[in-house]
Amino acid sequence: MKFPVLLPNIFNHPFTYESHFQLNVGDFVEVPFGNSKIIGVIWDRFEKNSSKKFKIKKVISKLDIPSLKKNTLDFLNWFSEYNIVPKGMALKLVLTSLGRPKSIDQKYYDEFVFNSQDSVVKLTYDQKKSLEQINNSNKKFNVHVLQGTTGSGKTFVYFEALKNVLAKGFQGLILLPEIGLTSQFEKKFTEFFSFKPAIWHSSITKKNKEIIWNGIINGKISVVIGARSSLFLPFKNLGLIIVDEEHDQSYKQDEGVIYNARDMAVSRASFEKIPINLITSVPSLETYENIRKRKYTFSKLEQRYLNASLPNYEIINLNLAKLQKQSWLSNEIIQKVNSHLKKKDQVLFFLNRRGFSPNVLCKKCLSSFSCPNCSINLVYHKSKNNLLCHYCGFKTSLNRSCSKKNNCDFIFSGPGVERILEEVKKNFPSKKIEIFSSDTMNKKNSREKLEKIINNEIEILIGTQLISKGFHFPNLNCIVVIDIDLSSNGHDLRGAEKNLQLYHQLSGRAGRTGQPSTVYFQTYNSNQRLIADITNKNPNIFLDKEIEIRRKNNLPPFQRFISLILTGENENKLEREAIKFKLYLKSKLVGKVLGPVSAPIFKLKRRYRIRLLIRGPKSLKLQKSLSAMITKYKFLPGIKLSVDVDPINFN
Repeated sequence: MKFPVLLPNIFNHPFTYESHFQLNVGDFVEVPFGNSKIIGVIWDRFEKNSSKKFKIKKVISKLDIPSLKKNTLDFLNWFSEYNIVPKGMALKLVLTSLGRPKSIDQKYYDEFVFNSQDSVVKLTYDQKKSLEQINNSNKKFNVHVLQGTTGSGKTFVYFEALKNVLAKGFQGLILLPEIGLTSQFEKKFTEFFSFKPAIWHSSITKKNKEIIWNGIINGKISVVIGARSSLFLPFKNLGLIIVDEEHDQSYKQDEGVIYNARDMAVSRASFEKIPINLITSVPSLETYENIRKRKYTFSKLEQRYLNASLPNYEIINLNLAKLQKQSWLSNEIIQKVNSHLKKKDQVLFFLNRRGFSPNVLCKKCLSSFSCPNCSINLVYHKSKNNLLCHYCGFKTSLNRSCSKKNNCDFIFSGPGVERILEEVKKNFPSKKIEIFSSDTMNKKNSREKLEKIINNEIEILIGTQLISKGFHFPNLNCIVVIDIDLSSNGHDLRGAEKNLQLYHQLSGRAGRTGQPSTVYFQTYNSNQRLIADITNKNPNIFLDKEIEIRRKNNLPPFQRFISLILTGENENKLEREAIKFKLYLKSKLVGKVLGPVSAPIFKLKRRYRIRLLIRGPKSLKLQKSLSAMITKYKFLPGIKLSVDVDPINFN
């Protein structure tokens, strides 16, 4: 008997195999492929073109694993079509940790099983009201948005909602935007539920991935807390998906298989016929528009937990306060920080830039240091004494022979967090100071460092955007934004939305336990209305304005964008091919084709990059039309195409 077997590779169709034993759709099988053996899944449809004559190979064996459910297969078929990704690559996201099945001892799963306990947290009236609205909508597929000001206790509300689902025997999935959030979040979860969640992200060991993967498909694990990839785990009985910080740009996977995990989570919930809760302090514009259209149900927490007050805002006009040479802290800020430190307040200096300096220049020969593989500057990291490319990882020493004479004499232009650290140490020499960034918080000691911050053993933090993402620091009552102008510039159509979300999240780190708190903005920008809009306690006012701008200009979420990026090592050949490809698309595509233009980062990892942008109606017709055309087009050797449906940025 013949069976279609989808394999986890770049093919967009299953292969036909024979088997003398009975197989069902969704069964895991081992089959010969080329000179090797590979694990695949019995798919729900054969390859369309069956007129080819080829030798049909036999299935080697059926694996002793529960089958993939039909709604999971339906989701993967849709995912492939929506994101213009080969079906085999969609399947690969599911099979990422599947090897030959092993017998895994039950002892590994005992701590992951839900046990009903009385809540250790008493909800406020507002929280109970939101919980009631969520529970009323959590009965079948429905998207419910829980919006709450930072520190309002949103987590406890959705924990209670999840508890109701678990008590009925279902599994739960909580998506987080950053790996760095998992350790503090896991602790909060365990204290609330009295059992452990399974943690899933790229840094966990292969052995743990195998244990978790098998536990999920066999129903032995109740809750998974994970990054984007956890969305593709083969849950036996998924009952609720929760997307925390739904607005976060980190949910966009922009390498390999490109997709937006938040949007795909909504779709997976739809195929599973289960509810999904989106949690946020400031919704993404797409989510906000769906609330306005009443496509999503909605509840809001207006008050912070235990009535803690929101921080005050003060603007330090740098046009009136002359900074000393090679200094980024005004005298006024230093005085204000000292007054906070005297009260034992923890202080955060915020600058969304890693390293010591983003630009290094020799003042004798005027050479700047750029990456040989990418068209961007190398960032100087003083702690490691090297120049580093944050895109391809290229490293080089700072020592250079100067074309004028002897060695180069360096000028460091602009600050990164390491440079701010030096200045903070000079002004507050007796204080315990730490940098909080992806360079310092993805290491094994990050849990220990978090404990020190929570216990106020670290008095001053210097942090990048990572610190804004959901951490709870009870003593943090003073935040200094070094220069709001650094993150207010650029050509990103989502720039205003990102700034709104960033500064609301950042402000939410302060004053969470009820102490008076202040966020200070240093700025050269005389348009203080910008900061007033960004920090308004009601972010919906800003979102309403932004929605109207997008509507007038036919921008997302009112029209679909699909970004096409052509890459190649030969610049001239790439440019010619991009023009030819555009003319081909314009001949038949249902949509407007813009470009080609050089990407803002024109060279990345030794390959030149040219962009095309497709604009069209929000329906799958656009993807189907584009996919069919791409399949038929033969690119010149050495040229690669990447497709990004619903792009977040345009680098």
